[in-house]
Amino acid sequence: MHKYLRSIGFSQHTSKKDIDGLLEEIVSSAESVDVIHLEHGNFTCISKSFGHGIGLTVCGEYDEHDVFQREYYFPYVLGDKLTTSAACSIQRHAEKCSFSGLCEENKLGISLIFYLQNPADYMRRGIPGDALLSNADIVMSALSTSGKILLPVKKTENEAARCKVAQNRYDLIEAAKNGDESAMESLTLEDIDLYAQISRRIRREDVYSIVDSTFMPNGVECDHYTIIGEILDMELCDNSMTGEQIYSFLIECNDLPFQVAINKMDLLGEPAVGRRFKGEIWMQGLVDFETGDY
Repeated sequence: MHKYLRSIGFSQHTSKKDIDGLLEEIVSSAESVDVIHLEHGNFTCISKSFGHGIGLTVCGEYDEHDVFQREYYFPYVLGDKLTTSAACSIQRHAEKCSFSGLCEENKLGISLIFYLQNPADYMRRGIPGDALLSNADIVMSALSTSGKILLPVKKTENEAARCKVAQNRYDLIEAAKNGDESAMESLTLEDIDLYAQISRRIRREDVYSIVDSTFMPNGVECDHYTIIGEILDMELCDNSMTGEQIYSFLIECNDLPFQVAINKMDLLGEPAVGRRFKGEIWMQGLVDFETGDY
């Protein structure tokens, strides 16, 4: 069973028989079929939606008897808001015809790795090997199986103003990557000052009143993260097959907006716009290959 099936409302599909029946239903009543003809066969993505922005994609190929042979599947949630336009590389997984993207995003300070939602679009480009795109538009989204709601951080006017001028730090990070020694020195001094401030405040304050937003790798799988982000928008929808309720949040984390879907049963607390979401996520991404330059 895929761990994140419950994130889109299939928490009761725990046996192989139930999952096989679900996948056969998707193949027989698909809303979208994308077939890529290759030199040695074909690659096919079959998708079906089960609610606003949530669904399942089954990938495989049609054999010589026009029978679909399933290779793998994945649940997804689609985002509506552009997350970033940055350099991005696409690499294929070793065990199957699926792909991961790696995005160099200065707002995070780390390389953001995500699971590619539209592998057929990438394969249609016919690019041999791994691809490196510059300034590709990427819409990020994520599925979560565990989350909780935190109250917002109360900020003074000075603190709110400092948050709005963070672009200067992003520019320094970009300059440091290009070998600018003065930028490296400025970033080092900022980090020393920040460490000193946190060391003073942590003695009398809770850590979640100090850390407004965070984005950290989680576990051994490189597209899994632990996040804390502000809820900008939210929707409660029902899975059209099971009736389970799914929360879909538009989260802003480290100045990056992306959609997060979580089963209502897996969320602790009462969500509201302005409050924060803390949870473990599986990051996905939809890349617009028309915008990126190879």
